[in-house]
Amino acid sequence: MITLALAGKPNCGKSTFFKAATMAQVEIANYPFTTIDANHGVAYVRTTCPCKELGIEGCTQCQDGVRFVPIAFIDVAGLVPDAHKGRGLGNQFLDNLRQADAILHVVDASGATDEEGNPVDPGSHDPREDIKFLGVEMTMWVHGILAKHWPRIQRQAQSKNYDIHDGVADVLAGLGITYEDSLHAATELGIDLQRSEIKDLVPFCELLLAKNKPVLFVANKMDTADKALLAELAEMDGVVSSAAAELALRMAADGGFIHYIPGDPSFTINEDANLSAQQRAGLEHLAALMAEHGGTGVQQAIDRTVFELLDQIVVYPVEDERHFTDKQGRVLPDAFLMPKGSTPKDLAFRVHTDIGEGFLYAVDARTDMRIKESTELKHGDIIKIVSAKK
Repeated sequence: MITLALAGKPNCGKSTFFKAATMAQVEIANYPFTTIDANHGVAYVRTTCPCKELGIEGCTQCQDGVRFVPIAFIDVAGLVPDAHKGRGLGNQFLDNLRQADAILHVVDASGATDEEGNPVDPGSHDPREDIKFLGVEMTMWVHGILAKHWPRIQRQAQSKNYDIHDGVADVLAGLGITYEDSLHAATELGIDLQRSEIKDLVPFCELLLAKNKPVLFVANKMDTADKALLAELAEMDGVVSSAAAELALRMAADGGFIHYIPGDPSFTINEDANLSAQQRAGLEHLAALMAEHGGTGVQQAIDRTVFELLDQIVVYPVEDERHFTDKQGRVLPDAFLMPKGSTPKDLAFRVHTDIGEGFLYAVDARTDMRIKESTELKHGDIIKIVSAKK
């Protein structure tokens, strides 16, 4: 399962974002280090269910044609400057990131918290400074790990039977960094690791992380941020959000007051909703905020991270290609996230190891045509796997 981590300094809205995305019970408070131990939950990436497009009836896996595919979600302890040196909960925080495929960096766009996460007057802290420091802390953390082993790696690299990129991969294997990652990073930077001093390898570590732990920054608290600054942050290739607005909408939907599907640009108030004047005014404020920004940004940030940064597609395996069902007659019962470039055989192994090992061929259920095991799957494909093993 894809795993995303929420990162950022204390008190920037991470726990609210986490609760809004997962509806898990977590502590939310206006002071640093509300989160001490990492919170784990399940969030969802949003996609369009093929049932509407194909006119398939009986699908119970989507909401009005919107399909949600689960991903693992981690809210880790807040990060402060010099965390890589052990400040705050730094080592614990950074170690939690080992589990993540990508990182959502939540930034307080309102400028109402200083670099340590302490409350200050709104607008008195520049959130652009916060965007920079996560990358610095992570890079220096990896650099510190490599530095501990660098003398040994360079000594071993003098042997003809030892490749220095194997040494880098061994030391950083916990981060998912491979021999190929090390080789590509060194080639891209035009450096010879065997002749490099550790103090000169900060850009190398930065590039390794960029490829293996991609980061999307989220300018949170957009409802209280300066509009000009918010527009500038959006142009910096981030996503603007209000986790508090998303949480309010999800709670209102759970209470039966509104109809809202996460990721929608708007919502509707249910006709039989018994709302007070204050509640109705609050919903009207949220509606205006969403109209201005095209939604709350929470679901959009998750979707963009999975589909763009991690380059994933959604594929639907079925057993009956004519009716798009499994053996029990359930319509489009499963939806798998797969890396772009995956093949039917990759999907077979994802369904079950035995199915992959016995793979014979696949059928594209949309066209009812047999396809090769080397065919590159597309987003939204519905595939029947034919295997010698059941």
